[in-house]
Amino acid sequence: MNRDEIIRLVSDKLRLIRTEAGYTQDKMAEIIGVSKKTLVQIEKGRVLAGWSTVVTICALFRETETVQFLFGSEPLEVLETVAREGIDYRKMKTFGGRIWWREVSRKNGFILQQNILSKHFRILDDKHYRVYSSFDEKQSKIRFKELTKID
Repeated sequence: MNRDEIIRLVSDKLRLIRTEAGYTQDKMAEIIGVSKKTLVQIEKGRVLAGWSTVVTICALFRETETVQFLFGSEPLEVLETVAREGIDYRKMKTFGGRIWWREVSRKNGFILQQNILSKHFRILDDKHYRVYSSFDEKQSKIRFKELTKID
């Protein structure tokens, strides 16, 4: 998944996200920071939303069924992974992947998982903190080996 795919997915589902949230076009346009005319153009499929608009929609409406259907329970993780082209950091507590994740590997307290919707990978430590995230399977497996290597 890349920026263009995410932009297309969210643009195609914008009307559904808006109606699920119970907003008029006027109110939705105000909330996401675009003109009503732009919102209508996106909803009719005449133009695509911009990246910043898509990020805003996913952040503000991350709890909607539509956004969760597109990206799983953590849509911001998907956006962050795409925006940064792979993330390597600590201190992002997760729920451990009970619903939207498939376990690929488990070793020495680390878990390599793949999101069943977005297909991106992440590595969790023994306390379910996200240590790494990427769409690149090869790089994710390399990082997993590095982390699970015992000196």
